[in-house]
Amino acid sequence: MTTDTLNTTQIAATDAGPIEYRTIGGGTPVLVLHGTPGGIDQAELMARFLPAGFEAILVSRPGYLDTPLGDYPGFDAEAYLLVALLDHLGIERAGVLAWSGAGPVAYRLAALHPDRISALVTIAAVSEAFTVAPLDLGNRFLMGTKVGARIIRMLAEHQPEQLIDGTLKTEGTLTPEQRKARLAEILEDDVKRRFVLDLARTVDLGRARKAGYERDCRLFTEIETLELERITQPTLIVHGNADAELPVAHSVHAAAAIPNARLLTLETGTHLAFYAHPSAALAQAEAVRTLRG
Repeated sequence: MTTDTLNTTQIAATDAGPIEYRTIGGGTPVLVLHGTPGGIDQAELMARFLPAGFEAILVSRPGYLDTPLGDYPGFDAEAYLLVALLDHLGIERAGVLAWSGAGPVAYRLAALHPDRISALVTIAAVSEAFTVAPLDLGNRFLMGTKVGARIIRMLAEHQPEQLIDGTLKTEGTLTPEQRKARLAEILEDDVKRRFVLDLARTVDLGRARKAGYERDCRLFTEIETLELERITQPTLIVHGNADAELPVAHSVHAAAAIPNARLLTLETGTHLAFYAHPSAALAQAEAVRTLRG
């Protein structure tokens, strides 16, 4: 699924509140839910692998970019906002593609609204209580300041190898030899290289994303149960076993709790494994099959 720049996003005035969204393509509808931090720009990157025959519904979750933080006390309220968006668009049922910090709202969507959600694909997704590790000084500077954002842009344009290697080091627990091999693979693959470089521009913690990030981090610690056992839709769960951001145990837990869920574990996969791994194409093909039903 190829896209142009995100200059046609809209604000839907739903019954549950405003939400930034954009639709791309036509066919089977899929809600694309970005991680923590993120935004509709990250959702666009996530949806690029979807082939013709899908309508990707990209959103900014509460507190990110042009979706107000609003009064969404938990993931259930956020799930209702997404259902209200489907109502606004006249869509009866949709699949869900969720990454990382979007796991809780995706799981609650499927559990609470089985008549509206047709299938579920989660990627390295939070499934139980979790505390996000505080950023070190260097990452606070790169992700939280305008100067840091400019440095990221400059690295992406002029020193992509350095930026990708640093990302792999942060997002995975690879050995130096494994990281070197993964770096070479990504640099040689235009799609994977573009994904990692473009992703770096969507995870800053400036004013446009900070409120959403802080909300997510707080809500993760308050999770008691997502009632995963209530989910009956076809479910694919993908996770790399060398993920430094979120332990693969989250996906093992979800797969064990959700009836008939399928778990695809990517060997030496980082937090980006679904998009930047030797078996990424296989994982994406499985996701397409699940979402098509």
